Amino acid sequence: MRRSIVIAATAAAAALALAGCGTTEPAADGAAKDDTKGITLTDASGAEVSLDGPAKKVVGTEWNVVESLVTLGVDPVGVADVKGYGTWDTVVPLKNQPKDIGTRGEPSMDTIASLSPDLIVATTDLPDAAVKQLKKIAPVLEVRSADAADPVGRMKENLDLIAEATGTTAKADEAKKAYDAKVAEGRKALADAGLAGSKIAFADGYVASNQVSIRPYTGGSLIGGVNEALGLKNAWKIGGDKDYGLAATDVEGLTGLGDVRFAYIGSDSEGSDPFADDLAKNSVWKSLPFVKKGEVHRLPDGIWMFGGPQSMESYVDAVVGALTK
Repeated sequence: MRRSIVIAATAAAAALALAGCGTTEPAADGAAKDDTKGITLTDASGAEVSLDGPAKKVVGTEWNVVESLVTLGVDPVGVADVKGYGTWDTVVPLKNQPKDIGTRGEPSMDTIASLSPDLIVATTDLPDAAVKQLKKIAPVLEVRSADAADPVGRMKENLDLIAEATGTTAKADEAKKAYDAKVAEGRKALADAGLAGSKIAFADGYVASNQVSIRPYTGGSLIGGVNEALGLKNAWKIGGDKDYGLAATDVEGLTGLGDVRFAYIGSDSEGSDPFADDLAKNSVWKSLPFVKKGEVHRLPDGIWMFGGPQSMESYVDAVVGALTK
């Protein structure tokens, strides 16, 4: 699973050609009231997407768009890797039993065609060849998966674009307001605890060939963007990729962090916890200031680090709770 996430981030960097924001011609709110009114959108690839009305039978090829759909009250008829979504995104669970359309990187065209969707929501992580095939089945709305230049803004714009296509802009507004309120609440709680401006290093890790690899979430990551909105300072000094804001290091790479708070999210489905288990006896790990001080915080499983406003609300609760307890 970790590898698939890494692959997704790398693929996004390669696939991004046009980073345009979605623009809309007729207001989708109006379309939601009158299903006979067509909708025309310009997606993140720059393509014009025309719909007869608000999309009802929607397929999602990536978990972030699936989370957005569920948040907006649209139960997708097809989802990539349903089991994986259920493991990694328990904050916004599926409310129906969608058809599993295959992997996030290689969805099954036959399965999607059998669903007769009126919209397929994909991301710029998906190869152009796959998108071309999908367009033979149904209109495809591409959103940019991530943008290290403005990760939180990108999250909100993606939600808005999907909402316009599904006639659910009012619910998008509600979700964004709830997120903003949660951030304000968390920022105050941290300030009241004297933690405003505290340095935090968020990461995840995985084990391969008995080696622990660590993935720093720099300021360009979605988690990094939320941390900064909370009034925390990102402690990572290395740069991330231009889309997800992710970097790569090993345990020796943690020695430059200094006296920070370290947080991570894992999953019991991985079989082991790289930080609590695999590095437990590592002399470098044990020498780190934040390890000695007990400032290593595993946050709850199921918060999708690349999700939408609802996942980020749960992250705020988790990180504020961990740092202020």
